[in-house]
Amino acid sequence: MANDKAKPDDRSDNVEKLQSMIVHTIENMDEAEEALEFATNEDEREQIEAKNDRRRKSIEAFRHEVKEEADFNGLK
Repeated sequence: MANDKAKPDDRSDNVEKLQSMIVHTIENMDEAEEALEFATNEDEREQIEAKNDRRRKSIEAFRHEVKEEADFNGLK
């Protein structure tokens, strides 16, 4: 039988995890920008640029979540 007790919501390290995700995403964007130099056709360039656009939106969402988590944890 499954454990009926739910684990408490431990959000204590969420800010750190989110900040790490932001750094990693920025590194991926930088690598993609470098890859643009070697794109062999316009379709490839558009795919790289579209992916970086999605990454920018993700970073914005991560930063918003960092603020929410910091507020939740009483950090400033």
